[in-house]
Amino acid sequence: MQQAQETIYDALRASHETQRSLCRRLLRSQPGPARKALFDALCVELAAHEAAEERYLYVPMLMHDLGLDASRHALHEHHQLDELVEELQKNDCDARGWMNTARALSRKVHHHLREEERRFFQVSGKLLSDSQKTRLARQYQRDFSRMQQQLAAPA
Repeated sequence: MQQAQETIYDALRASHETQRSLCRRLLRSQPGPARKALFDALCVELAAHEAAEERYLYVPMLMHDLGLDASRHALHEHHQLDELVEELQKNDCDARGWMNTARALSRKVHHHLREEERRFFQVSGKLLSDSQKTRLARQYQRDFSRMQQQLAAPA
């Protein structure tokens, strides 16, 4: 029996689960190095996922008239996430008020992922062929891994 090939949605959901887990762990963390490590891991995951997702899901969707609005909305939400991350990066993880912004980031991440999985995947699923979905998964995975390594490397 032939095993089904991974689609772009399978690949994205794996990263989504990692993002959810890192957000939950960050919000439960205590001040100190562990919180900073969790935040750094979340930053790498979000940035690598965002870049690869935009290239290998949003761009193909922008080629379809029916995918324009959903893609633009998703890109806007990525921008909002980036702004929250930038705000958090400006301050020490133990600074007063930092966790309030971290909670806002977690809420936004969870909202974006839920919306993407419930709406965007359905819209794009109708517009992309099966072969595109598997090809995009391979391209996404390759770029995502490259970005993770690049972002996690010491400066």
